[in-house]
Amino acid sequence: MRASLSDWFATPLGAYVLAREQGFCDEVVADIFGFNALQLGQPQIDFLRASRMPLRFTVAAEANVQAQAPGIGNESVSTLARAVPPAFVQARGAELPVATQSMDLVLLPHVLEFAADPHQILREVDRVMMPEGRLIVIGFNPWSLWGLRQALGRRGEEHPWCGDFISMVRLKDWLALLGFDVSAGRLACYAPPLAKERWLNRFTFMEAAGDRWWGIAGGVYMMQAIKRVQGMRLITPRWKERRLADKAVAPLSRRGGTQQTAQPGPTPNNVVALPRKK
Repeated sequence: MRASLSDWFATPLGAYVLAREQGFCDEVVADIFGFNALQLGQPQIDFLRASRMPLRFTVAAEANVQAQAPGIGNESVSTLARAVPPAFVQARGAELPVATQSMDLVLLPHVLEFAADPHQILREVDRVMMPEGRLIVIGFNPWSLWGLRQALGRRGEEHPWCGDFISMVRLKDWLALLGFDVSAGRLACYAPPLAKERWLNRFTFMEAAGDRWWGIAGGVYMMQAIKRVQGMRLITPRWKERRLADKAVAPLSRRGGTQQTAQPGPTPNNVVALPRKK
């Protein structure tokens, strides 16, 4: 039995999922700019390792956890140039010790489906994020072979099947209520959730086929959202505009002060004036 999701990531099936999630995060967070980045949950995995923000830290409920430092391999230049791992803070996800509107990037890797109150976590994330800040949510897709495995099998206490998988449509509704605008996303892990590595290798062809033929059936979704804040427009009195409008439609007698009569115009040269009868 897997006591935590971190233990499950050490299995062949978990490593298969983690490789795709890590690749997505490395690609996305490198292009998000700002000063402060927060990862909520999974402190053993540094999903923000490719971020260029100067302050990066992880919040988790576990104690005495060290985040992984970037390794040397097929990593980006920005990752290898950073030697200091992100800071670690022990706290509850629903009660973040973070100042209001201070985070430029917040990452939630498989947090909502294992939380007792996912709505409160999203409200707390909304509080700490700056306007136009970026939110990345990673979760298991119930409308997939992974969701079918969870529905047909016994959940028990084994991860990840003990979680409450949240659909993308449901998550979009939650984010829309908080003022988030979903900007992009990706699905991955189209292979069946098989425990043996050799069986997973036989279904690697389903990755390319899944993106093309059944894009909504990936076992894991990775969603990006932007926090939108409605702007304020100052409404000033329109007294001056009304005075100008009144002058534009004022009658001619009011402008000149006296009644003016129309004068006959000059007689054209080609018209002969006839004498009047006495």
